[in-house]
Amino acid sequence: MLTFQQLLNRVRENEITSRKFNKVEAKILTILNFKDLFETLLSEISKQFSIPYVWITLVEGSDTSRLLLKAFGSSELLPERVNLTTRSQFQGLLGTGSTPTLINEDISTYRALIPKKSNWLIRSMSVAPISLDGDIIGCLNQGDVTADRFSPELDPVLLAQLALKFSLCLSNVTAHEKLRLLAFNDPLTELLNRRSMEHALKQEFNRAIRYNRELSVSFIDLDKFKLVNDQYGHDAGDKVLMDVAKILSRYTRESDILCRFAGDEFVLVLPETPVSQAESMMLRIQEEMASTPIAINSHTLYQQISYGIASLQVEKSHSYPSLLKHADKALYRNKKRTA
Repeated sequence: MLTFQQLLNRVRENEITSRKFNKVEAKILTILNFKDLFETLLSEISKQFSIPYVWITLVEGSDTSRLLLKAFGSSELLPERVNLTTRSQFQGLLGTGSTPTLINEDISTYRALIPKKSNWLIRSMSVAPISLDGDIIGCLNQGDVTADRFSPELDPVLLAQLALKFSLCLSNVTAHEKLRLLAFNDPLTELLNRRSMEHALKQEFNRAIRYNRELSVSFIDLDKFKLVNDQYGHDAGDKVLMDVAKILSRYTRESDILCRFAGDEFVLVLPETPVSQAESMMLRIQEEMASTPIAINSHTLYQQISYGIASLQVEKSHSYPSLLKHADKALYRNKKRTA
């Protein structure tokens, strides 16, 4: 039986621990974007509790995991602290419940939850499932070099409370991010929408004028796309648009601006790019599109594209709408030539 002093010490320790959890919760409650939410959570847990290893495991393949990973692209911390696993692996280890698990034996059994490139020395770990709108999407993990830090004999109630608060924050941030994406991105292809592109093009145009830099714009559309919709239906047309967007995205640099302009039209803004380089790039894209099969139910399509390029150094445009219009006219001439 514990002495009075031992009980008093335990109560004090629990109060200190509870205050630390409250500090973490207070830090994350007001955040409204994925990157800052996850970075703050992982950093604050490590800081408040002196935990050497704190990371997130996500169930791969879901819309949520794709949205999160896209948001993490600009982070230095998160690529090393976010791990993906399959749903079958996740459920095989943790089941479908939401109760945290404390582990200090057979850590290798849980290797699927630990970042693959890490060489962490973990002798005990806690795994707290996190959910989004009722669905388990992954877990918040903590690892320590000592075996008694996360002993199964300990009470995980505060870990469960933190995971619940984080899940609520995640739900709020997800709703906010989806609204932001609707404002700036095309919902089908997830590329920038026309309004966002025009804002970015205006900035690049002004910069190119100010510093006498290269700037090219490519206007792109899909050849005979109406026949796809007429013959296979609009769902097939949507799939073609998404596949085209993926191919275009693979060719874009971080500094490039790619958008779905309208319908089957796309615009690619290429800063610091002369017309010859833009032409070479578009020819490669055109060749890949013509040779890439797109599966539509039991059919296979090869969607070809046409493009027109305008360059600031060639056109001497006085405004960004004028440069965009030159690219549109070049597209029209090219389509007319190959019709």
